[in-house]
Amino acid sequence: MTLITESADVASLCRRLARSEYVTVDTEFMRERTFWPKLCLIQLAGPKDAVAIDPLAEGIDLDPVLRLLANKRVLKVMHGARQDIEIFYHLAGSIPAPLYDTQIAAMVCGFGDQVGYETLVSRLTPHRLDKTSRFTDWSARPLTPKQLNYALGDVIYLRDAYEALNERVAATDRAGWLEEELALLTDVNAYRIDPTAAWQRLKPRSTDRRYLTILQAVAAWREDEAMRRDVPRNRVIRDEALTEIAAHPPTKAAALSRIRGVTRGFAEGRLGKSLLAAINAATERPPEEGPQPLKQMSLPKGLAPTVDLLRVLLKQRCEEHGVAQKLVANTQDLERVAAGAKDVPALQGWRRQLFGEDALRLKQGKAALSVRGGDVHLVPVNGAGAADLPAIPAKPKPRKRRRRDGASAGD
Repeated sequence: MTLITESADVASLCRRLARSEYVTVDTEFMRERTFWPKLCLIQLAGPKDAVAIDPLAEGIDLDPVLRLLANKRVLKVMHGARQDIEIFYHLAGSIPAPLYDTQIAAMVCGFGDQVGYETLVSRLTPHRLDKTSRFTDWSARPLTPKQLNYALGDVIYLRDAYEALNERVAATDRAGWLEEELALLTDVNAYRIDPTAAWQRLKPRSTDRRYLTILQAVAAWREDEAMRRDVPRNRVIRDEALTEIAAHPPTKAAALSRIRGVTRGFAEGRLGKSLLAAINAATERPPEEGPQPLKQMSLPKGLAPTVDLLRVLLKQRCEEHGVAQKLVANTQDLERVAAGAKDVPALQGWRRQLFGEDALRLKQGKAALSVRGGDVHLVPVNGAGAADLPAIPAKPKPRKRRRRDGASAGD
């Protein structure tokens, strides 16, 4: 049985999987027409089982699945788990735990930034995946055998990929690195929706506190409305209309209907009245109670070359240690290091050991970058910090090729 549509079979499967050391997990979902992801399929695999559960089957009970995902004795293995976590958090109000993300493990092991599942499987196992069903309509029933084979492949081959990656993490002594990254992935705050913060994803036209107060109010109103109706945000009202409303707040339906993208029917209907009430309430708030402008760091003049040097060092360190650059630092991190910021992830934990300490030496003029034999090295400047810098291996002299008459080729 590869597709489960009955509650009794779900419960039986989950009882068997609860005895496993780990299970691989994946989902198929649709999101084009809804606010919340519409769960269309759950794939689970243990040592012997590989099954898809149909959450759209009439009357099916998914509670055994949610209990399995919360079972602390069973490791849940996913690839690129963020969206799957979002789905399960919405269903159960909790994050699957313990959890292992093979995409993050692959970054820790030097497979590049956000390596795809197909690429990872091809590099770690002898299998090749058929991804032609990736963009099919997973909400349509019945599902085809080709769709089911594709979906089950996402958990069947994940078993081999996980075991190979886990060996590499252990061999390179990077379990602590992985643990730090998984803690960030499974932070519940990343999956809680705060409507009052929705304005931050827009592009504010101004830093004026009055403008931002109204923008916050109308963005929160839209967020609440989209969640309540389970429709995409722009299906309620578009971003451009919200920023225009914040810039020129209407107080009447007639003025609201003159906003580009707002119809007269919307303005005069229930949604328009509710939106106008949110606008009016925001205009009565003291501006100082509104949100602070988003901090936009501008790089001080003259620091751009320092950022470029840090970027070269980052690439060199990541290539040397076999870890994805994106996992260590991004451009904003490099800019903040160059500007003297202390609270930068690249200067904390394992990242500091791998890159941060050397980045500070380079920035402070205690070290420089040098190219020898085509390779980039960090070298001490005037002996400063020399004891702490990695030794540069001497490049071996090429051996002279001997001619058949016994003389050196260069003689």
